[in-house]
Amino acid sequence: MSPTPVSTLSPRARKTVFAAAASLAVVAGGLVWGAFGSRGAPPPAPPPPVPVTTMRVERRDVPHWQETIGTVTSLQSTVLRPQVDGVLTQVLFREGQQVKRGQLLARIDDRSIAANLDGAQAALARDAAQLRAAKSDLDRFRQLSGSQLIARQMLEQQAASVQQLQATAQANQAAIDATRVQLSHTRILSPIDGRVGLRRVDPGNVVRAGDDDGLVTVQQVDPISVMFTLPQDQLPRLRQAQAAGAVEVQALDRDAGLVLAQGELSVIDNQIDDATGTVRIRAVFKNSQDRLWPGQLVSVRVRTGTSAAATVVASEAVQRGADDSFVYRVEAGNKVALVPVRIEYQDDKLAVVSGLQAGDVVVRDGQSRLKPGMTVAPTAPSVRAAPGNAVAARVAGAP
Repeated sequence: MSPTPVSTLSPRARKTVFAAAASLAVVAGGLVWGAFGSRGAPPPAPPPPVPVTTMRVERRDVPHWQETIGTVTSLQSTVLRPQVDGVLTQVLFREGQQVKRGQLLARIDDRSIAANLDGAQAALARDAAQLRAAKSDLDRFRQLSGSQLIARQMLEQQAASVQQLQATAQANQAAIDATRVQLSHTRILSPIDGRVGLRRVDPGNVVRAGDDDGLVTVQQVDPISVMFTLPQDQLPRLRQAQAAGAVEVQALDRDAGLVLAQGELSVIDNQIDDATGTVRIRAVFKNSQDRLWPGQLVSVRVRTGTSAAATVVASEAVQRGADDSFVYRVEAGNKVALVPVRIEYQDDKLAVVSGLQAGDVVVRDGQSRLKPGMTVAPTAPSVRAAPGNAVAARVAGAP
């Protein structure tokens, strides 16, 4: 059977045949182009290096600091309250003035007490004269009794009179001493070196013994202390540091972070607060320039130890993985490798780690886009592992 010529097909059939032939031609052309034309296409460009900030690993001694918040407190604070009733006649201090121990600060009207003292002294003089006369009579009675010129009863009565007058004289002397004490209370003296606060009573007012408000408060400000708390798990390390010598403590401004004063740990409380699991601690600071003020809130840093010849990186260089910590180390060809590390000490500025060598270059910033083996475009390594480390924070007011 011979094939049917195309010319004999119907017009509709001829359109179908021509459309199928065109489709086959297009497919065949695509296959030929894919087989031969792709041989000359350039390879895809490698991804550009990832820009990162790097630093060089250091080896140096690193002090360990424990940070907390503390309150400045006076080592001695005294409310001066009147001990006698009377009119406040003089106030001899300026508010906020520095005063010395024993300095006269105020006077209370003493005229009534001085008059009582004069009366007690007069009574003592009267009784002393009577006592002298009674003793003279007793001496004569003893002579007459020896000659049996008077009854023994008279001698005994005279001896009793002398003893009675002696007791009266002692009572008068006690009254004088008590009155003198009251008189001394009309002169209000500072019991400590310190600074006076705001005056609570003005001259001319009547003051009473034991007034709750008192006249004024005197607070010792140099030296001064800071009270703070630390978690109880820090206590063994702190006790170990204390056994090795003076424990350094820094008081810092809470806003600027400047070191206001440097002192040392004074005392650790004898018990742990079971409600909070913390222990109270007092540190003492010299305060001749008044950088610390009673009641002030400050940041406190306590030196609890030192890592000698430690391997140091910036704290932000250490990344946390699912199982352990790691850093990205920059190796030959600026390719990065993931290096596991063990953290021995860390604060907000630096970390002491093991697993690296001094001089290694590690990525400090830009790790979020990295994977092992990627190429990076590092900046110049930092000079210090933790610039701005608070260990070297400058003292407030220093040039």
